Amino acid sequence: MPIKILAFAGSPRRHGNSETLLDWVLGSMLADLDVVIEKISLDEANINPCKGCNACEKLNKCVQRDGMDIYHDRIIAADIILLSSPIYCMGIASQPKALIDRAQVFRSRKYVLKLPVVPPERKGKRLGAFLATAGQNWSYVFDAAVPSVKCFFHVIDIKDADVAYLMIKGVDEKGAIDLHPTARPDAEKLGKSLVAEIKKRLAA
Repeated sequence: MPIKILAFAGSPRRHGNSETLLDWVLGSMLADLDVVIEKISLDEANINPCKGCNACEKLNKCVQRDGMDIYHDRIIAADIILLSSPIYCMGIASQPKALIDRAQVFRSRKYVLKLPVVPPERKGKRLGAFLATAGQNWSYVFDAAVPSVKCFFHVIDIKDADVAYLMIKGVDEKGAIDLHPTARPDAEKLGKSLVAEIKKRLAA
């Protein structure tokens, strides 16, 4: 059975520091022949902002027809979901924030309509990871981004305890992450550990 990995590259700048971090994780995952990866650049995904209309509380779907029509079902089907983002103005970038806000449909399904987000047999078996880079070296530079990320994984039925974080600060210019002493080995280690853990869960 293939292990389905869905990866969202959240930066508007292709192949920058946060996407490179994501690619290192994915590269280590590909060493396992059971892994199937779909990587999406959110800057090219045609996901509109949430309108806040709350129609999903009645319809069990969004009224907008855009890229989320595709990714909605893929989010549900994935065994591991990875989200990467640079930090802009002390928060998550606008592209991944649009994805997170459009996950409102899952929140409506879960808490208003009282319907399952994933089939009961898959509940508690999925994993998530958030990968982020920031130019500043401040200890609190990721603090504003993390709650949004936690909310995203929570509403798509990935528990907080099942979400991994790899956040690298002090990498500003494009390519700066290549010079970071631990970013690449930490990313590769994370990718391997996620695959090992999901294999255990899927076999249980």
